[in-house]
Amino acid sequence: MQLEDTDSPLDISWPDTLTQRVTYVLLAPIIFSLFITLPDVRIPERRKLFPWTFVGSILWIAGFSYCLVWWAKEAGGAVEIPDTVMGLTVLAAGASIPDLITSVIVVRKGFGDMAVSSSIGSNIFDITVGLPIPWLIYSTINSGSAYTVTNKGLLCSILLLFLILLALVAGIAVSDWKPSRTLGVSMLFLYLIFATLSVLLEHEIIVCPSI
Repeated sequence: MQLEDTDSPLDISWPDTLTQRVTYVLLAPIIFSLFITLPDVRIPERRKLFPWTFVGSILWIAGFSYCLVWWAKEAGGAVEIPDTVMGLTVLAAGASIPDLITSVIVVRKGFGDMAVSSSIGSNIFDITVGLPIPWLIYSTINSGSAYTVTNKGLLCSILLLFLILLALVAGIAVSDWKPSRTLGVSMLFLYLIFATLSVLLEHEIIVCPSI
């Protein structure tokens, strides 16, 4: 099973090495489902089917996203972890992995600007489309009732996120606007700080002043 980023069609033949065979078996349910339902447009005869592949990919992503939220909620409930904490950690990482993969692919192809704009655009899309549409559907179904969002440290989380953003821009400027290993480690460190403080705020170990 060929999973590398190439322009050649997907190869689902039985691999040669043990590691590749284990990966083949573990990913087979997902890969075969996608292989059957989504035409591989890298095959010249199937390029005209790209609209179906595009729409089908979105539907598959929607299905995977639903399962991710469902399983994360059930797993968090089983170990008594609040939904907000699961959202800050598991769901945040799961939702960002597709962005990570696409960014790596386009960077390898030499389109660094596309990777940066995708990271910015995806967050803007989440805020202006991903959040309002579910709330609009909820309000429509419930005769115009508003959906109450509860977060004990929302104000502090926003301020903390703003400070981390400033620190991130400063770090990039210090690195002469060039990505480096040190900059990558510092970004991971900033995320750990944000996630830790957000969890402490959620559990009221740190109390956020109200306005």
